[in-house]
Amino acid sequence: MPLEVINWWRIVLPPVAGGFIGYFTNDLAINMLFRPYKTRYIFGKRVPFTPGLIPRNKERLATRVSDTIMNSLLTPEELQKLAQKLLAKERVESGILWLADLALEKVKEDKEQKTAKILSDILSDLFGDSFPKLLKALARKGDLLESQIDQIFDRILLDLQLTELQARQLSDWLLKVVFAPNLLRERLIDFLTDRNISVIDEGFREKASGTYWVVANLFGVKNSLQRLRNFCLDEKDTANTRIKEILLSLEVRNQLKELFLSLSLQNLPLSTVKQLRETTNNVVRTYLQEKGSDVLQEFSSIVEWEKISILIINRLQSSTVVSSSLGLISEELALILERYLEKDLEHIVAEIIPILSIDEVIIEKVKATSPENLEEATQSIVRNELQAIVNLGGVLGVLIGLLQTLLFLFT
Repeated sequence: MPLEVINWWRIVLPPVAGGFIGYFTNDLAINMLFRPYKTRYIFGKRVPFTPGLIPRNKERLATRVSDTIMNSLLTPEELQKLAQKLLAKERVESGILWLADLALEKVKEDKEQKTAKILSDILSDLFGDSFPKLLKALARKGDLLESQIDQIFDRILLDLQLTELQARQLSDWLLKVVFAPNLLRERLIDFLTDRNISVIDEGFREKASGTYWVVANLFGVKNSLQRLRNFCLDEKDTANTRIKEILLSLEVRNQLKELFLSLSLQNLPLSTVKQLRETTNNVVRTYLQEKGSDVLQEFSSIVEWEKISILIINRLQSSTVVSSSLGLISEELALILERYLEKDLEHIVAEIIPILSIDEVIIEKVKATSPENLEEATQSIVRNELQAIVNLGGVLGVLIGLLQTLLFLFT
């Protein structure tokens, strides 16, 4: 072979071989990070470099990844900042409003009245068990509802006064029920017994003086009262008519109306009003202490709470006040939550981090990821960079080959 040919190959071969070796060795090294995916065996012995570097050290890699993320990226300070952004007042308010609207819609779509049943149980327990127990506990205090009863007395009873219409209606009711002519006639008959007539006659005779003494001792009233009783017994209709005429002539209706119109606690002496207030206070407190809890329990047992709950739920569903109040309620709750988070967010985050076990989640996720997926994920992120490394290997191989060629030429 001619010398020129030999020298030509000795000049060209080193750069070509160096570039080829540099390129493919880098590519092989990168592939050996992930491949082979499984361990290979020959004659029962593991083949070196199987599986790839990352699959073989996946547990240690998972721990390192978790430590890096938790110590550098998801630190408590960063999590606190993230929580502050997520729990901003506007976001919290929107979330609460969304939940409230969703709950209201669910209540409207509730065909089985589950919400009404829950509310019924709550009301039944409240009035049948909780309130009576609370009242029993409060009843042990000597000043039970003292100030409240005094306020009711001063604001309602003390200023209570009948209107003219109420006074007239009450007067009419008394004339029909209490002062009915037939009822008065029967009461008069019951009163004019022989004994009562004798007592009246004897008293009139003893205590009369002057002209009345002469009339009392000569004529007396016994005979007149007996005749009045017999008249009421024998002439019922006539007696009722006469009694009615007497009531009209005496203007009993107007007298009763004027009495009721003038009836007011403010017209009583101050000492009497004070004593009446104390008496009212004592009567109400004694009743509540002795019978209050029993009355509440009896009241709870006879009330149909489920029907009341259905009425309440139906009213709330159609109430515009409830719908318009949701925004205000969510805003107030968001403000309360914001004040609470400003004070205790750092402490909450410190407690949540161990509960969430983010580091363990990261480790388990990395362990559960197959080598194929790890390689695919890595390639998708740094494909260009890995290819640049391979190309760099080829370039370095060529440069080293050129250096050998230059040394050959100079020597």
